[in-house]
Amino acid sequence: MNIRAIRAEEIEEARSLLTQEPGWAARFQDPEEFRRLLLKSQRVLVAIDDDRIVGFVRAITDDMSNGYLTLLIVRNGHRGKGIGRALVRAVMGENAGMTWVLRAHRGAEAFYERIGFVRSKVAMERPRAKASDT
Repeated sequence: MNIRAIRAEEIEEARSLLTQEPGWAARFQDPEEFRRLLLKSQRVLVAIDDDRIVGFVRAITDDMSNGYLTLLIVRNGHRGKGIGRALVRAVMGENAGMTWVLRAHRGAEAFYERIGFVRSKVAMERPRAKASDT
């Protein structure tokens, strides 16, 4: 397995991987919007195995103090092999002085706790409006 920055020609494959997962399909239907989302992100990495994307991570960061892990997905059938852990470590880099935050979906909390995240009592969130609210 190889972890590296996503290439332009792989963006649609990454979007396809996300839209196959429950809960993600509705958010990433528009290929052009997804492409713009990735281009505006500071860090976008893929895990490649046999010339196929088996994992994907996206992060926004100032590279000095704070980072936000926005998306992590590992292809079904490849989970439990350390791919998610490797992607998170690669996207966060080596700066132990940075604070990284994320919004763990239900069921993912234990995974993030195993790799060093702790539940926060200080995080705040303003959820995005639903399509019917706009």
